[in-house]
Amino acid sequence: MSLEMEDMDSEGPSIQELGTQFSGLLILIQERLTILYRRIQKRVLQTAILVCVLLLLLWVAIFLYGSFYYSFMPTANFITPVHFYYRTDCTSPHHSICSFPMANFSLLRNGKKQVMAYGQPYQITLELEMPESPANEQMGMFLVKMYCYSYEGQIIDTAARSTMLHYRSSLLQSLNTLMFSPLLLMGAAEQKQYILVELYSSYIDNSYKPTVGAVIEIHSQQVQIYKAQVYVHAHFSGIRYILYHFPIASAVLGVLSNFTFLSVLILMSYLQVAMGGIWPNQQVGKWNKERQRRADVPEATDQYERNTHPEDNNTITKTYLLDASVMGPSDIKAYSSGKMEESILDTGMEDNVETNGSSGLAEEQHVSEARSEETYLKLRFLSEGLPDVSTDPTDKAYYRTGTCLSS
Repeated sequence: MSLEMEDMDSEGPSIQELGTQFSGLLILIQERLTILYRRIQKRVLQTAILVCVLLLLLWVAIFLYGSFYYSFMPTANFITPVHFYYRTDCTSPHHSICSFPMANFSLLRNGKKQVMAYGQPYQITLELEMPESPANEQMGMFLVKMYCYSYEGQIIDTAARSTMLHYRSSLLQSLNTLMFSPLLLMGAAEQKQYILVELYSSYIDNSYKPTVGAVIEIHSQQVQIYKAQVYVHAHFSGIRYILYHFPIASAVLGVLSNFTFLSVLILMSYLQVAMGGIWPNQQVGKWNKERQRRADVPEATDQYERNTHPEDNNTITKTYLLDASVMGPSDIKAYSSGKMEESILDTGMEDNVETNGSSGLAEEQHVSEARSEETYLKLRFLSEGLPDVSTDPTDKAYYRTGTCLSS
């Protein structure tokens, strides 16, 4: 039995190995779950940020459209009551009204903002609620006048229209009274008519003299009126017509246009900042090379000036070396011969320039070419690490001689 148990133990994995494998599996599962949780958390955060940005863009688009609509669209309809007044101090016993009924009303909203926009045509209509009384029927036709005035009280425009009650025969009035007698008895209906008087069909306000109010006068002393109202209605055209008659479609189209524009703007900004721009890399590299080349030019020029004028940087050392008490005979002789050659060559060049001064532009061109060749050679010596020709008097004299011969 013991041998069989040992064989079984040797064939199958031990408990420790199973525990190790199980713990490794748990650790792997834990790592995978951690990675998955981090990915989900990252995705949720990105989705939340994206939703917030989209909601912000939508709110900004709605705000922009609302601001545009409020600033672009004028008042479409304006209704104001009209209260007539008249004099009663007349001496005639036959007329209780001693003057024509008149009414003064304002065309300012809340006493500050103008109702009518500049350049916008308006229709101005007066509505009269008049009873079907014998006095109004006998009065017949009467005249209604309107005077528009500015801030200074100056009359800007005047309109006059005539009107009257609609005619009804006695038989029609009797049938109407019989038919609506229950409503008339209960007070739900009245025997009256609404008279609409179109004073202006297309009134355009003047920008230099804006209309702030108007006066309405009825040229009749027998008129009887329940109440009156003035309607100011705008006649829109073009974009204003579409915005007023199709408000929902206009709002959807305007908000979507603003949202698309803002989304494209945000996307281009994100690409420019996060991904290094939307322009080709070759163009950017060309710009960088051009900038580097322009930055290297002043450095090369400074190096050239330092090499061509070493006496400005080492004045004290040069003065010490040129002292006769320090220099030896061979040094003095070499220095004198070098200075003499330079002075002879300089004198020769000056004589050559003076004798050829009459040649003009041709000589100047040769001199400029010689100077450009000298500059090129010195920059080449500097780039290759070779000693400058200006430091050796013999080479310098030889170079100047070659320059004079070439010129």
